[in-house]
Amino acid sequence: MALEIDLVTLFPAMVAAPLAASIPGRIQEQGLAAVRVHDLRAWGLGRHRSVDDAPYGGGAGMILRPEPVAAALAALRRPDSTVILLDPAGEPFRQARAEDLATRPHLVLVCPRYEGVDDRIRGMVDLELSIGDYVLTGGELAALVVVDAVLRLLPGAIEAASLEDESFARGLLEYPQYTRPAMFAGQGVPDVLVSGDHGAVRRWRLRESIRRTFERRPELLAGRAWTAEEAQLLDEVRLAEAPGGASELPEGSAGSG
Repeated sequence: MALEIDLVTLFPAMVAAPLAASIPGRIQEQGLAAVRVHDLRAWGLGRHRSVDDAPYGGGAGMILRPEPVAAALAALRRPDSTVILLDPAGEPFRQARAEDLATRPHLVLVCPRYEGVDDRIRGMVDLELSIGDYVLTGGELAALVVVDAVLRLLPGAIEAASLEDESFARGLLEYPQYTRPAMFAGQGVPDVLVSGDHGAVRRWRLRESIRRTFERRPELLAGRAWTAEEAQLLDEVRLAEAPGGASELPEGSAGSG
């Protein structure tokens, strides 16, 4: 088993079905990973399996208590585990972190609910992750994002070539893609893609990746190490689409390497 994942939530139905479908489901069927979903209330307190309480100091909503989480982790954690809390205050989840987690043997994801978690829970985890600067009703959707991003990176999960040029794989956004029909709503396909010249296609795709990143996510270019070819293509993009020239680029992104 390449990777095992235990996911702790108050709402197992929110995550069980998506994880059983499409690529995540196939990955598990192939034995590349195992994902187990656990109801936090199994470790709840008292006859009502309580997991939350009102916040000290007053305020709206309920806070997730530390005892059920501690009990869940005591049952699930192993010496080789990485325990993750999904939280808006966590580390922004990036492709590099997904690649890192895909190399770990065992992940335990804790999904908070209500108004958040008792802060002492943070001392029980190895990593806090956020999927964006917004607030969800709970950590389940965030956990699904993390699990999906990690599973698809496992060796044998999907065709290796599919991972090579996709967005963020090389610090750039993916180039535009086209398929049949050759003409749609008055718009055609770039001639280079049907030219049969594989070298020209590769160069066009690299240039378009740079152009798209420059236009949409210029912060990704800051401090990036460039090959000589990439630096030349960046200059072409800059001259064609940025009237201000180099001043339009983030500081430290000039071509080198």
